[in-house]
Amino acid sequence: MTELTHYIDGKHVKGTSGRFADVFNPATGEVQYKVPLASAAELAIAVDVAARVQPQWAAVNPQRRARVMMKFVDLLNRDMDKLAEALSREHGKTIPDAKGDVQRGLEVVEYCIGAPQMLKGEFTDSAGPGIDMYSMRQALGVTAGITPFNFPAMIPMWMFAPAIVCGNAFILKPSERDPSVPLMLAELMEEAGLPKGVLQVVNGDKEAVDAIIEHPVIQSIGFVGSTPIAEYIYGRGCSHGKRVQCFGGAKNHMIIMPDADMDQAADALVGAGYGAAGERCMAISVALPVGEETADRLIEKLVPRIEKLKVGPYTAGDDIDYGPVVTEAAKRNILGLVQSGVDQGAELVVDGRDFTLQGYENGFFVGPHLFDRVTPDMDIYKKEIFGPVLSTVRAGSYEEAINLAIDHEYGNGTAIFTRDGDTARDFANRINIGMVGINVPIPVPLAYHTFGGWKKSVFGDLNQHGPDAFKFYTRTKTITSRWPSGIKEGGEFNFKPMD
Repeated sequence: MTELTHYIDGKHVKGTSGRFADVFNPATGEVQYKVPLASAAELAIAVDVAARVQPQWAAVNPQRRARVMMKFVDLLNRDMDKLAEALSREHGKTIPDAKGDVQRGLEVVEYCIGAPQMLKGEFTDSAGPGIDMYSMRQALGVTAGITPFNFPAMIPMWMFAPAIVCGNAFILKPSERDPSVPLMLAELMEEAGLPKGVLQVVNGDKEAVDAIIEHPVIQSIGFVGSTPIAEYIYGRGCSHGKRVQCFGGAKNHMIIMPDADMDQAADALVGAGYGAAGERCMAISVALPVGEETADRLIEKLVPRIEKLKVGPYTAGDDIDYGPVVTEAAKRNILGLVQSGVDQGAELVVDGRDFTLQGYENGFFVGPHLFDRVTPDMDIYKKEIFGPVLSTVRAGSYEEAINLAIDHEYGNGTAIFTRDGDTARDFANRINIGMVGINVPIPVPLAYHTFGGWKKSVFGDLNQHGPDAFKFYTRTKTITSRWPSGIKEGGEFNFKPMD
């Protein structure tokens, strides 16, 4: 059985803890690799390396740091197929989805090429008599990121690219479920010219996470995952004096108004609800049609589209709509929640519980599910399912629909489909959710804006990528300088006192 490694100080390093996790092929259910789970001592070795090299990297001027990112973009494009294949093999998502994963990370790297502009400070001439005042943005030092399984390329790049271009060293603890692509990204960064040790990959589980939280040299932590773990890392990280941003769960609602283009809305829901097997924090999992007639029309449009979805392994090519979920445990959790919906009285319009795929009976495939007449007290409405399950809640009015989204504990993303500008504007202004789509089903901002939710979907006051990333990965230092001036008389300066 092949054992993966850590990537420390520019080298692949075998794990020494004696603990390993299985990395599955989700399509077959077979174990394809073992990944080492680092001890606190192994994490400390990476931190020591990072602390040694970071001051030298921070001393490199921002333009030269940005050139590393420029080269890295070229290498990502060169190796796109290779990265996508490795990603699909471990995660299970289709090759087009895998390429999209890499591409959205690449776009943040492209944004980071503008670091010289983003890192400029401010200057005030003559703030007082003979006094100038200016600010500068300086790197934090050693930073760390803990990333999830569902975007093993994109989210690591969302974290390490801005951190590194700001002059920090970065330690990445990727998901142990699909760790190969993060290791490949570290290699490509060094090929692009990054000094050894500035970006390191330490694989692990909770022991490595706790070591990151507790290590006094690590200055900041980024995290994406479930809300309970986000709360844990945020609370403990802050108590250890670190700067922390944590992104948690989601339950994204899409309101469908009576005047919406119903074909457009149905297509959007299918793509946003079932793409990547629903394993996306920005997936639409709740449809809110306004009015019984709207709901009936929507269900009529959805059913044939969902029944035509093709589920299979990534090796089947571009003809597949989505692949397996990441683990057998994830599959059991999804089907358990589906059963709870049936038990609690929801109408299961499209039932994917008995889905099987010939030749892949041991794979972690979950058929598509569509519920109708879901109510807010049901588990399938309250909980994040993270699978190919769409719940339809029939709202009697626009006010009822918007209040359902407002009252839910999660606030990651939301959308409305309508032809009415007043309704769309009211929705955008009133909704207490971080990312809003108007006739756009998955409103993920582009790299030069910021990504982040509200409520229990986020812990911390700065978002990912965009301008917030440069704020998160730097500290502002303000300097007040006085250069006394005088009038030269008899070969001497007479300095004027400050007021």
